[in-house]
Amino acid sequence: MRWWDIEPVLALERVLFPEDAWSRGMFWSELAHARGAGANRRYVVAEAEDGRLAGYAGFAASGGLGDVQTIAVDREHWGTGLGARLLTDLLGWATRFECTEVLLEVRVDNHRAQRLYERFGFAPIGFRRGYYQPGNVDALVMRLTMAPAPPAGGPGAPAAPGSQGSLHG
Repeated sequence: MRWWDIEPVLALERVLFPEDAWSRGMFWSELAHARGAGANRRYVVAEAEDGRLAGYAGFAASGGLGDVQTIAVDREHWGTGLGARLLTDLLGWATRFECTEVLLEVRVDNHRAQRLYERFGFAPIGFRRGYYQPGNVDALVMRLTMAPAPPAGGPGAPAAPGSQGSLHG
């Protein structure tokens, strides 16, 4: 994700998360930590064949702990595997950032997303009461324990950045 992606990302954010959408400033702040020698964030966008935004995702890492900040897929692309591709990209970056665990929060009423995370090995570890506002909706906290990183370039090593088809950082 780059600065020029923020406006289409915000438009999709408002459609998918109307009551708790991130602001322009929040995305700018996250992108500020995604470049340079001390980068500890990864944000990607996925484009449809027609060039329109199909989805986006973000990840933060600190001290061996990773956090899936956001994953969003345009409803037109639900059921296509795009959410799984976005999550796969983020988990590849978790390996690069040397994370031993990855956490995320998901709305307790978002069963579709919970099933995706469970397929990747995330397990529920607790709740954050009233996490999503307005509406006072609880968040289910899920955790994935990462496997040790394979040798660089060896079988099972994460794909090189940019090799995920239409995903762009």
